[in-house]
Amino acid sequence: MQLISKQMTGYMSNSSWIRKMFEEGIRMKAQFGEENVYDFSLGNPDLPPPAAVKQALCEIADQADQPFFMGYMPNFGYPHVREKLAVEVSKEQGVDVPADCLVITCGAAGALNSTFRAVLEPGDEVVTPAPYFVEYGFYAENFGARLVPVKSKPLTFELDLEGIDAAINDKTRVIIINSPNNPTGAIYSRAELEALAAILQKHNAKRGRPIYILADEPYRFLAFDGAEVPSLLSIYPYTIVCSSFSKNLSMAGGRVGYALINPAIEDRGPLVAAVVMANRILGFVNAPALAQKLLHKALGSSVDAGVYDTRRKAMASVLDNAGYKYTMPRGAFYFFPEAPGGDDVKFCATLQNERILAVPGTGFGYPGYFRLAFCVSEKVILGAKEGFAEAMKKA
Repeated sequence: MQLISKQMTGYMSNSSWIRKMFEEGIRMKAQFGEENVYDFSLGNPDLPPPAAVKQALCEIADQADQPFFMGYMPNFGYPHVREKLAVEVSKEQGVDVPADCLVITCGAAGALNSTFRAVLEPGDEVVTPAPYFVEYGFYAENFGARLVPVKSKPLTFELDLEGIDAAINDKTRVIIINSPNNPTGAIYSRAELEALAAILQKHNAKRGRPIYILADEPYRFLAFDGAEVPSLLSIYPYTIVCSSFSKNLSMAGGRVGYALINPAIEDRGPLVAAVVMANRILGFVNAPALAQKLLHKALGSSVDAGVYDTRRKAMASVLDNAGYKYTMPRGAFYFFPEAPGGDDVKFCATLQNERILAVPGTGFGYPGYFRLAFCVSEKVILGAKEGFAEAMKKA
């Protein structure tokens, strides 16, 4: 008896390398002790939320006896949260964003899926630079579309603009840009993004419907050494920003984010309404009430990004000591070094023998590299120094 769909059977047999390594970490920590396993597999922020979140929880608890405290709301979220969020993202993006351009969603994933549902037709294609976050493929296929990865330039991970241009055809509907990038830590320059916009406008001139850029931006706040994270809203009109507060407020489990439809899109009302409708009919209905209440009070605060910069430098020191080849991440909290010997899966197994957990680049559509998440303590980073050196010797 076939109890589940063939598609889900395939997904489950080829499940995320990130989750595989995370689950392996649980097993290894039980076997060797948590302090003896160096887990760089999962981008789960270990910093506590900023003080504003705790204060907000206390204040919100005092309101719990009010009618409709957790009641239904408009599908786009609480209006007062939407208004305050509009002020914050206007500062962040350098563009005046009206509240009616925002849909509050169940994290960035909810924003991406609701936007895909609003704009994709079965058979459409979604282009993304590789390496890329593995869920993008699943999200596209949820709506009968297909993900088309285009490999970025080796080691630096700059956009292959010619490759993207060649990948675009009549079926292309969306380009996903994730900057700062997971898994590489790359930040795409203004020049790169302006060149990408010119390519898309060239294709749009021959089409009856535009190609959208979805800017997936949960790491926007985490840029190092004064690096600029350019706003695509001012570069390309058909931009939709999808983001969350998983990283900057350390609220990954809060499941609150937003879709921001570029105010530069003419007659954007139906597009906003379609994203709101999709948010409802996909079963999200609305972002969690408690998370929205927390967000309203905590907007404008953030975890200390300086902590991540200190860890980035510690991770670089460990990798340099062992002789790994990599590009220093300019944002996010990931390194993406070359796998010695070229076989990323095999090398991650070598690291695992040193009780170090990393994720093969194969899981991000870019074999030959591996990802390290440095959202862990310096103790973990420095404790892995000898193991990284030993693995390099064995490669």
